[in-house]
Amino acid sequence: MPEGHTLHRLARELNERFAGRPLRSTSPQGRFVSADRIDGRRLTRATAHGKHLFVAFEGLAEQVHVHLGLYGGVTFADGTDLPIVGQVRWRLDDGSTTADLRGPTACELLTPGEVDAIRARLGPDPLDPGADPEPAARRVARSRTPIATLLLDQSVVAGVGNVYRAEVLFRQRIDPFVPGRDLAPTTFGAVWSDLVDLMADGVRLGRIDTVRPEHTPEAMGRPPRVDDHGGEVYVYRRDGAPCLVCGTRIRTATLASRNLFWWPRCQRRR
Repeated sequence: MPEGHTLHRLARELNERFAGRPLRSTSPQGRFVSADRIDGRRLTRATAHGKHLFVAFEGLAEQVHVHLGLYGGVTFADGTDLPIVGQVRWRLDDGSTTADLRGPTACELLTPGEVDAIRARLGPDPLDPGADPEPAARRVARSRTPIATLLLDQSVVAGVGNVYRAEVLFRQRIDPFVPGRDLAPTTFGAVWSDLVDLMADGVRLGRIDTVRPEHTPEAMGRPPRVDDHGGEVYVYRRDGAPCLVCGTRIRTATLASRNLFWWPRCQRRR
């Protein structure tokens, strides 16, 4: 599932390409029944909160809410009246560029109250410069749930997925199975700060890179990682491979129905 940086990057691209422009809005698949209400309106602003995208249009109180889910994605192409490839839920074009949304879990027109209800269910987003991490810190501090599970709970921290979860715990040398309430407040503060930096890099680069400069392929003289996920990481999808820091083997387990990757030697309970 795309993580939060993907949605923030998508919001940025929609704003750069379409903001202020009247758009043609259609639903080739026929499943976004409100597409015609948007047709001809100007896009005013696209925003993201965690893994949710919200798109506002001139003269319309409602906003389009998109959740990509496991299989959703948006492609941009030059030109209009392009052939329909796959199941296109929503198509936008401004007369020169076309954006196609395929395979989302949600694509719906929501009232302001419904938008507010979704946002209220979400925790603070590390990619929001004005986000207050204290509500997340309080949730973690009183929970018996493992920190690795809490980080995937979107009501605790919005936008973190399996990759950022595994990588930030490795970088901070935290046992993924330690209950949230056993973490020192300064430890969660370090996790939050690291997520702010890592996810901002994800928006900028369009991929998840989490290794420090001394562990890049160039610095270590090793081949780049080959994975359809892309990016250089410490533990994610590296089960059985040698750790980039000490050479011992990365381990994997299932936690909260998701694959967890970690390095037992240094991610010990403290």
